[in-house]
Amino acid sequence: MERRSSKLALEAKIFYYCVILNRSVALGASLSSESEFRIRIGPPWLTKYERARVIGARALQLALGAPPLLPLECIKAKDPIKIAEEELRRKVLPIVIRRWLPSGEYQDIPISKLQIIF
Repeated sequence: MERRSSKLALEAKIFYYCVILNRSVALGASLSSESEFRIRIGPPWLTKYERARVIGARALQLALGAPPLLPLECIKAKDPIKIAEEELRRKVLPIVIRRWLPSGEYQDIPISKLQIIF
């Protein structure tokens, strides 16, 4: 059991470093002009696979003790998945989705720029 929790903690750290810390590099490089941003790869909404990945990763972070990004008055549930869904719904997650093409080209898209369909 202890080995599994350490593996989950490691996965949460890897996700944090790969996605959240990558946001500053991606935003600094590709989103210097907010008015010119355009989604070039994929649909203008968050796909069900991206949504599941983001909610699952954020719920894991919350379960491991990360503070919620919403004010405590807005949080009605104690379940990390429900809190992660609400954070996604309100677009407060500082996460960037990287969409790839088969040619190797990619685009980093902040969640705040995507339509979120529940």
